[in-house]
Amino acid sequence: MGLPADHLQFFVNNNNVGFFAQEGSLFYLCDSHLLVNNGTLSFSLNKENGKKCYMVGARRLSIVWGHEPQYWTWTDQKLLPESRFAQVAELKYVWWFDVKGRLETKFLSSKTNYVAYLVFKFANYRHGFEDRPIELSVYLEGRESETRRNKKVVLDPQRNSMPRPYQLRGDGWMEIEMGEFFNEHGADRVVVCSLFDFDRFSPKGGLIVEGIQLRPKN
Repeated sequence: MGLPADHLQFFVNNNNVGFFAQEGSLFYLCDSHLLVNNGTLSFSLNKENGKKCYMVGARRLSIVWGHEPQYWTWTDQKLLPESRFAQVAELKYVWWFDVKGRLETKFLSSKTNYVAYLVFKFANYRHGFEDRPIELSVYLEGRESETRRNKKVVLDPQRNSMPRPYQLRGDGWMEIEMGEFFNEHGADRVVVCSLFDFDRFSPKGGLIVEGIQLRPKN
């Protein structure tokens, strides 16, 4: 597999030229990932076409009340070794559920349809996600009216409800599609991936967030 010029520039910008120089590093990135940006982003390559994939780790997400331990806590990787990041976010108790991930589109492959996925799991005890839907959306910042598409999903439907809205992943997590967008030229824009709900009568808890992943659409 050859390495496009923008991939090489990525390694240069992230001080990973040594990794790039290693034999088989490109094939490694098709089956695994590389942590960049101080460990808050995960980078990999699509096995079929070599296009870039990213996961925005929980520590890089914008989480309302995320620094208030009565509402959200941070779990270290040693307690959750299946995570690729040093820490993940666990929701304890909120009425205002608001999580956003942002990524500059210049990091992504141009002329490519991308799909955003929430990567998560549930704690042993969870509540507030079984009846009321949350709003998922993906849009380009500054072009929200043109590009935003909202959908509502019950994240944890009744245990005997089928089909589930999420898919099991091979790394011990689950994922749910949030939306998609077309990255035209990889220009200096920002894609925003948003989860939102506000319900003053039914608080939420028990959601563990690893991050939001952007992958080329199959």
